[in-house]
Amino acid sequence: MIIERTRENNIVIKISSSVDSFGLQRVIDYVKYLEATSKSKAKQSEVDKLADEVHASWWAKNRERFIK
Repeated sequence: MIIERTRENNIVIKISSSVDSFGLQRVIDYVKYLEATSKSKAKQSEVDKLADEVHASWWAKNRERFIK
């Protein structure tokens, strides 16, 4: 594995093609999450509350599709 910082202030990671693509996708998703939330001032408790509200709303709309 090679990790380089470019002049454009980016990080380039080179890895072998033999690396498991599923595991690599999970790492990429996590890095995207870190990038997306890097400037967030939200508290974890606020994020958890919002996630619970979204889940409850989705479940209320879709419950009949799963429970018959």
